Amino acid sequence: MGTTDLISRARAGDGDAFRALTEPHRRELHVHCYRMLGSVQDAEDALQDTMLAAWQGLAGFGERSSIRTWLYRIATNRCLNTLRSARRRPAKEWGWPGLEPPEPTRLGEVPWLEPYPDALLAGASGVPVGPEARYEQTESISLAFVTALQILPPRQLAVLVLRDVLGFHATEVAEMLDSTVESVTSALRRARAGLHARLPEVADRVPAPPVASAAEDAIVAKFVSAYESADVEALVALLTDDVFIAMPPVPFEYLGIAAATRFCETVFSSGRRYTLVATRANGSPAFGIYKPSPDGTQTAFGLMAVTLSGDRIRSLTRFDDRTLPWFGLPAQL
Repeated sequence: MGTTDLISRARAGDGDAFRALTEPHRRELHVHCYRMLGSVQDAEDALQDTMLAAWQGLAGFGERSSIRTWLYRIATNRCLNTLRSARRRPAKEWGWPGLEPPEPTRLGEVPWLEPYPDALLAGASGVPVGPEARYEQTESISLAFVTALQILPPRQLAVLVLRDVLGFHATEVAEMLDSTVESVTSALRRARAGLHARLPEVADRVPAPPVASAAEDAIVAKFVSAYESADVEALVALLTDDVFIAMPPVPFEYLGIAAATRFCETVFSSGRRYTLVATRANGSPAFGIYKPSPDGTQTAFGLMAVTLSGDRIRSLTRFDDRTLPWFGLPAQL
């Protein structure tokens, strides 16, 4: 059945036809909303709003663009509404009883940041990108990239994602945003400068080893061994000199090997041991963290995403335990 026939049937109220039109784009739209909002829950809400608006507004679809482009227009503007509403998850206080945190290097600006399960990325792989895209799809979903995007003003963020990540032409983006090509070009120039100031050039970093390679397995095994045995010396030996530790929604951030060492010493100072359960987030290794309970079970204590650089660890980002269900991880072992 052709697209034109599906559109006609969907306009007549055929829900199955509408799903046939939109379902092939659902996963990539979810990733798009996540890039813009930095939150899985906000992305899910924006996607649901997008689909509802598309269903209700299909009569106004002029077919000057593809269904995919039209859906991206709706999704982008729904995300912009969310960004401008400023109703984002607030920062939380340090919540580890009995542990006094070391002085942070700085306070993070994106407490609403959440990890994105690789299981969802698998359904959005192979997304067609335009010839003007500047970023690999794997890089553009990394925690560092998504965090840097969140600092940009909303309109600049939207333009950069549509142009440099997805490769839409300037004329298409201008139409999506009810703007002009000149305005889009100006916003893109400012967005690129803002992103460059926040995000080191890929060429300046040692790349992560290939996914599921022997090299990745080796560094992950060393990390798990050091973490589960509370071997701070072995753990610190795995970190790069410019390592970065964050823990949204707690805003504390630790930059550099000295600050990271103080943080690790604090975390393991109580003698508590943790169990790690492997998963993947944002294209990198990640782990559900579990701590022992008095009844002998292991209770969820958060999720740790690990960014690799060669045979070292470039960043550690811990999220609270409410993120675990998205990864199929239980509240208790």
